[in-house]
Amino acid sequence: MDRLKAMETFVAVATRGSLAAAARAEGVVPAIIGRRLDALEEHLGVKLLVRTTRRLTLTPEGSTYLEDCQRLLAELAQAEANISAGGHSVRGHLRITAPAGFGRQHVAPLVPAFRARHPDVTISLNLSDRVVDLVAEGYDCAVRVGDLPDSSLVSVRLADNRRLVVAIPAYLQRRGTPRHPRDLLQHDCLVLSSDASQTRGWAFSVPSGNGRREPMFVRPRGPLDCSDGQVLYQWCLAGLGLAWRSTWEVQADIDAGRLVSVLDDYAAPPNGIYAVFPSARHLPQRVRAWIDFLKEHYGQAAFWGRASVASEHTRRNVLAPAGSAHA
Repeated sequence: MDRLKAMETFVAVATRGSLAAAARAEGVVPAIIGRRLDALEEHLGVKLLVRTTRRLTLTPEGSTYLEDCQRLLAELAQAEANISAGGHSVRGHLRITAPAGFGRQHVAPLVPAFRARHPDVTISLNLSDRVVDLVAEGYDCAVRVGDLPDSSLVSVRLADNRRLVVAIPAYLQRRGTPRHPRDLLQHDCLVLSSDASQTRGWAFSVPSGNGRREPMFVRPRGPLDCSDGQVLYQWCLAGLGLAWRSTWEVQADIDAGRLVSVLDDYAAPPNGIYAVFPSARHLPQRVRAWIDFLKEHYGQAAFWGRASVASEHTRRNVLAPAGSAHA
């Protein structure tokens, strides 16, 4: 079995959604694609895809293997591109996009340092909470937080992200500390409005017996809600209640003692922070350099605990009395 070809075939089937679509793209009959998948699954000793007459579904092992295959194929393509480029420096125009809040705090501050390392690269950064169509809108790379939908895009996991329930110490002294997710129903919780996301509520993981855990969703209530998560974060810092926020947003405040996380024993499993790009084939050196730069920084635990200038400025604006001047 040609393992590299089998990996490429598996990625093509998983991202295109069918054996027939992968076969058309390669110009072969679907039976050849099927035989390659069968050989790959036999070699690995696991089932990667559940195939029915109507659809294909990745198994949990298949999802993990897909992510690893995409990463390995991207790195192989970059190695070949480096040789083909003859060692030329990284250059060209890089178009990147990221969610607004995350991008302000953890992408935009890295752009000047990346340019200092690669001065022949120019950069356009788009910060938006809508899901940008990378191919249609001509972007080289996106940073995305959370579980990714199935698509033909290639993704590289950069770091883990966890959602925590947090409050300032003064709120917990005044109202008490919740010991179980059900206790949130007795607290002032700062929640996203009904027209925003998180329709299932705040996610937790609770023991279910036999050493196992199962997901639990709580829809807390409170006197304040907002469609903007950044506003909820600011209200939380002002002591108005408990909030369910990402570690990328609150870790620096936790480390500094401004916020306290509660219910950590019930925290849901982490999701991911990803670099997403249209194709691993012929990946430009500037894109690979940017992804490697993100991995270098996001892979350091200290990065997430370091309060950025932007987040510190926000905190001071929220907590300062109205009309006061800021140094």
